[in-house]
Amino acid sequence: MVQGAGSPVRDGLGLGLAVGVSGLAFGAAAVGSGLSAWQACALSALAFTGASQFALIGAVAVGGNLIAATAGAILLGSRNTLYGLRLTGLLRLRGARRLLGAQGVIDETTAVTLAQPDARASRVGFAVTFACLYLTWNVATLAGALGAGTLASPRALGLDVVGPAAFLALIWPRLRAGRTERIVAVLGAAIALGLTPVLPTGVPVILAATAALGGALATSPPVAAPAQADQP
Repeated sequence: MVQGAGSPVRDGLGLGLAVGVSGLAFGAAAVGSGLSAWQACALSALAFTGASQFALIGAVAVGGNLIAATAGAILLGSRNTLYGLRLTGLLRLRGARRLLGAQGVIDETTAVTLAQPDARASRVGFAVTFACLYLTWNVATLAGALGAGTLASPRALGLDVVGPAAFLALIWPRLRAGRTERIVAVLGAAIALGLTPVLPTGVPVILAATAALGGALATSPPVAAPAQADQP
């Protein structure tokens, strides 16, 4: 992907639309699991983190305890805290804007933000991705919830692969950029895939982040020792 003046907007709109249409699947699944249309819409508007939302309604659908289902969803969404720590220096939000920005710190906005060449482009990319994805996801949730009985299976329509494909297209240049990025990607995928069969939902994703932490530590420049003042 060649970076340019319009790249943050292009990236944000492209990924926002591609992932946002998956809200159709969430709205339909939420109603199918027993939620009302307004409850599904409220969950998308307030929680706004797709994986956690799907985890919650999945647990509810099989008769799971609501408290346990909520705890699992929160655990899965806790990775956004790590994203927030990484984005703080780039976004430089203050006051009420910081609270609004926190709502938008998710996988997709983080990927677009970090893919940009400078801080200004990163802020534009974050804002465009957040706005586009939030709007698309919530409209699609409403449509999916209202049409739950008439929509075809999201898998049959191919909606389940649109978002991941767009996400991979965005981060692919980073994976080609250097050896460290490729190693981090492989280790993260291996940890998540290896632990998914044996650990609760959300835990493998959190643990996979240790690969990124290891990569960050491995590439951090050594801290120079402070110069000592001359002794009299």
